[in-house]
Amino acid sequence: MVRFENVGMRYGAGPEVLRDVTFVLEAGSFTFLTGLSGAGKTTLLKLITVAERPSRGLITLFGHDLATVRRKTLPALRRRVGVVFQDFRLLDHLSAFDNVALPLRIAGGQPADYALDVDELLSWVGLGDRLGAKPPTLSGGEQQRVAIARAVVAKPDLLIADEPTGNVDAEIGARLIRLFAELNRLGTTVVIATHDRSLMENTRSREMRLVDGRLVELRVRT
Repeated sequence: MVRFENVGMRYGAGPEVLRDVTFVLEAGSFTFLTGLSGAGKTTLLKLITVAERPSRGLITLFGHDLATVRRKTLPALRRRVGVVFQDFRLLDHLSAFDNVALPLRIAGGQPADYALDVDELLSWVGLGDRLGAKPPTLSGGEQQRVAIARAVVAKPDLLIADEPTGNVDAEIGARLIRLFAELNRLGTTVVIATHDRSLMENTRSREMRLVDGRLVELRVRT
């Protein structure tokens, strides 16, 4: 599903943020990306989601070489990826319900077809009583949960989450990890970047660790 081969990334004339990164994400896998702040986790996620292009090396997404893929193909590839951003990127003029429903609406869905799914998903993340609330009226943790619900509502082939539990308490964090695990059980490939190693304790997963831009450890937790 995702393949990196000797990928390097630098911004401008600065030093490389990622160095010779090589790995494969198999379809249906569940991976935690760990490492200290500044290790390169967010940059690696941006490369997977085609938000950035590498300085060198090969990246393949869903069988497409991103160095040669046609520009008109990129939107279709991106629609297969759900992303939870650290800065949420919610639309302030839309309600929580409408923010979550947006990917389904863009795909041509009708409210009558997706309303129940959106309601249930917002209830699952603890926001069943905030359907009509707009982002400026929500706390940071509540906005984060709306962003997570939006990322998973269309059941993407690949889910990328950058510190998805950073602004929520332990109980909600555990609930969100269970949501990701259930999506994975249904076939979604999941990648979660996190500083919180406790999230991995009860999850069958692979761990990839970045240290100063290098992938130095890959192991499977069973």
